[in-house]
Parts: sequence; structure tokens; C-alpha cells
Amino acid sequence: MKTTTPTLPVRVFIGYDRRVPVIFHVMAHSIASRSSVPVALTPLVLPHFDGVLNREINENQSTEFSFSRFLVPYLSGYEGWSLFTDNDMIFLDDIANLWKLRDDRYAVQVVKHHHEPAESTKFLGERQTSYEKKNWSSVILFNNAKCRALTPEYVSTATGLQLHQFKWLDGDHEIGEIPHRWNYLVDYDPEVPADEVSNLHYTSGGPYFAETRNCGYAEEWLAEREAMLAVNAKKLK
Repeated sequence: MKTTTPTLPVRVFIGYDRRVPVIFHVMAHSIASRSSVPVALTPLVLPHFDGVLNREINENQSTEFSFSRFLVPYLSGYEGWSLFTDNDMIFLDDIANLWKLRDDRYAVQVVKHHHEPAESTKFLGERQTSYEKKNWSSVILFNNAKCRALTPEYVSTATGLQLHQFKWLDGDHEIGEIPHRWNYLVDYDPEVPADEVSNLHYTSGGPYFAETRNCGYAEEWLAEREAMLAVNAKKLK
């Protein structure tokens, strides 16, 4: 009998914030329900890293996973590739289409935004900060073997800008680019039909918050939540 090599799961690490667990689950559903390949979805839950990530929450940290995202190569044994995404997103496309864009020339691949928010606050009253490479780190394809600088000790002691601006790399030549459609910034980027977007990023708050209930593409997120909660009573075949 002919045997085939099994397809390894796509390793996906998703930010998790205990204040809004629902948005993690909606994001996870959006990936799993559209994927044509096996996926392994891991939430980055801050208390799970006690003794590994040793740093205090600071005033510029708007989510619990602001820094734990940089532990992804460590959590992957510095082997193969892994994907990190923020939680305030929904995929509208098959993750396999993103996964096939991996390029071994690079240590990481991101959407290279030119994002300069004008407002001073965002969701839950958190401080909005502006800095070079803002939102580049909200979706990261990690070529883990080339990210060995991201040890727990380094991630625990480096500044936020050192981490989010990829100062731990030898230079920007190690940062590859993925198409903009994989990190579309809702209410910042020009509005386009949803079928031209692969990943909606509700970076300033989505319809799960009262103050942003009428944000762009709110219907898409609400529909995804309803799909996640649906119960199909049909018998399995």
C-alpha cells in the first residue's frame, strides 16, 4: 500500500486578552472554518508564561500579548515556520494561501504598513501610540530558526520599540513583505469590497465594544460570531 507523508499542521499563535475572550474565539473560528489544511491554534494566555516572560505591564501596553508574541519562535523550538496574529481580526480567506508565501530568505514576513494614527486613545481607553513600523507586528510569519535572538531573557528585558521595530534582527533586509490584504486596517485603509480582503483587522476596536459598534465591516465580524455559535443538528455522514 502506498503511504503518503502527512501534512504538518500550520502552527498559528493568536493573541489572547482575558478582558475580551470572545474575539480570540471568533478569530480562531474564522481560520479553522476556512482552512484547507490542518491548523494548530494556540492562544497566547499571559499567565501561561509565568517564569518564562518576566516583565511588568507598562502604560503603553494595550493588550496582554503585546510582548508574548515574540516568544513564538521559542515556543516553536526555533524550528520550521509559525504564524502570529492579533486577536482582533477575522480571516476571510484560506490560511493556506498565506502559508504558501513563506520565503526562506527572510527571518520574518509582515505587511509593511505606513500607519500613523491621529487619535490618542483606542479600545477600552488604552493609549494609542505612534511609532515607525506600527502594526507590522500584528501579523508575523516567523522563520523560527532565524529568530534565535528572541530568547525568553531577551523578550523579558528588551524595550517595546526594540521588539516591535524588529531591532533584534541584523537589519530590515531580513524582513520580507506579504500582501496588504492579509492585514487590512479597518477604518484606516481605504474601503474596498470584503472579497478583496483576506484578513480584517479591527485595530481600534470592533463591534464587540459599545463605542465602536458601528465600525467598518461590523457585519462581517458579527456574522462570524454567529457562525461560531451556530449548532448544526444534522447527522454526520
